[in-house]
Amino acid sequence: MKRTRHLFLILTLLGLGYCTPRDSEINGLWFFTHTTADVTNEDQGPTPASFMNLQRDHAYTRDYVGFDYGRWEIKDTMLLLKSINGNTISFPINYLSGNELRLSTAKGTIVNFESQPGSFSSAAENPFSMENNKWRIRATKKESELELKNRLRNHCLFYEYYFRWALANKLNSIDVRSTPSLIKVYGNGFALKNFGELPASWRSYFYDDEDCQKANDLIKNIFEHHDIAWARTDSKYKMFISAFQQLRQLIK
Repeated sequence: MKRTRHLFLILTLLGLGYCTPRDSEINGLWFFTHTTADVTNEDQGPTPASFMNLQRDHAYTRDYVGFDYGRWEIKDTMLLLKSINGNTISFPINYLSGNELRLSTAKGTIVNFESQPGSFSSAAENPFSMENNKWRIRATKKESELELKNRLRNHCLFYEYYFRWALANKLNSIDVRSTPSLIKVYGNGFALKNFGELPASWRSYFYDDEDCQKANDLIKNIFEHHDIAWARTDSKYKMFISAFQQLRQLIK
C-alpha cells in the first residue's frame, strides 16, 4: 500500500511538470506576448518587440524593459541569466511546451513568451545577436560624432537583418512600431521622428539629450541632402532591406 502511494506521488509530480527542462527545449528566440502585470505606460513595460534570444552556445541577448546580454543556463526548473554587468536574474519556469514559455518574476508576475524562427547561419546575420544590437547599449560618457555615427550604422544594420529575418521565414508581419528608434517606419517608406516623438527607451541609450539630438541631426542632414532609392518590388521586406542599406552607407 505504501509503495503504491509513493508511486502515485511520483507520477503526480511528473504530471505537474516537476522536471528540469532540457537546453534544447528552451534555446531559441522568444518574443513577449503578454503578462499578468498591469502596465499602463508603454515606456514602463515590455512591448510586442521585447525579445529574449537564448543561443545554443549559452550566450543570450534580451530587450525586456532594458537591454542586457551575457550567459544563460538551466538549473533545476530555473532559467538563470548571468548578465555581463555581473548580476544574475533567476526566473522560475512556470510552463514550457512547444512554442509557449511562461516565466515567473520575483514579484509573482507571469510573463508569457512565444517562440519565433531563430535559426541563423552566423551571429552576423542574427538581428538579435550582440553584434547587431550594440546600438542598444547605454553610453557611459559623451560620444564623439564618429561614435554616434557608429551607433546609428549599427541601428540600420539591425533593421536590415530584422527585415531579412522576416523575409527568409516568410513572416506575414513584424513589429516596427514598438522597436526603439529615431526612424518611423510606414507601409511605403520611413521618416525621421521629431525629438519630442522619440521613445524614452531610445533616448536612454545616449549619455544625455544633447547627444541624442546630435544623432537626430545627423539623420536629418542625410534626409535633407540625399534621396533614398526605393526598390521596385512587391516585397515590403526587400524594399526596407534596400532602404536601410542605403541609409547605413550614407552615414559616413
